Amino acid sequence: MLNRNPLNWKGIVAFMQQISICGLKIHNVDMKEAVQACLDLAGRAGAVYTPNAEMADLALRQPKFLELLNGGDLIVPDGAGVVLASKLKRVPLKGKVAGIELAQNLLAPAQERGLRLFLFGSKPGVAERAAEKMKEQYPLLEICGTANGYFSDESGPVSAICAAKPDVVFVCLGSPKQERFIHAHKQECNALMLGLGGTLDVIAGDVKRAPDFYVKHNLEWLYRGALDPKRWGRLMRIPAFLVKVLFRRSMAETEE
Repeated sequence: MLNRNPLNWKGIVAFMQQISICGLKIHNVDMKEAVQACLDLAGRAGAVYTPNAEMADLALRQPKFLELLNGGDLIVPDGAGVVLASKLKRVPLKGKVAGIELAQNLLAPAQERGLRLFLFGSKPGVAERAAEKMKEQYPLLEICGTANGYFSDESGPVSAICAAKPDVVFVCLGSPKQERFIHAHKQECNALMLGLGGTLDVIAGDVKRAPDFYVKHNLEWLYRGALDPKRWGRLMRIPAFLVKVLFRRSMAETEE
């Protein structure tokens, strides 16, 4: 397990700027800075949250979830909706830091530094297939364990993670389940835990990410909605969140 200097283990994180979007704190970082922050945090108890507009909207409706997210060691804007909201608040973020891309960008330096990685979440067999895909590209990457996201008692996966002694855990349970799991167990597991949604499904090849055109133009939500019309109810939380941001900005300006 990675050993860090206890006097300086947070490294770049201590110097990163945070902005507030209606009370939700987001670190204003680009991908390179986010990766470096994760490397600085690896090997100790920590939480990385990747809120998109849907998560942010839930946080505005549930104060306890907002408090949980704000307690993360690193909080990055996963979706274009959060980045747009920051512009509406006139405190623009540097850009989107998608969870899937953060995970993929961590693999090479994790191999180089000998970090132990644990994959947790999704359906049975997905984490194992994701591990195989990762090892194809990074043969020396140390994947110390896997566990699926189907459990009735959290003590099972917690015990598996603790026994594997990872430096980093990809937690892919979907939100808000993954954030609540991380918050409850990061100290016990003594590892940096990242909430990464459907990342393992994408890496395993079970789910296709949107084509580059949609990613580049921040239209992944449209692509997902077109493939699965049942998602439109959830996707409507994106404009709902932006309307709330505009309303609160208007109220603040009126009070001034």
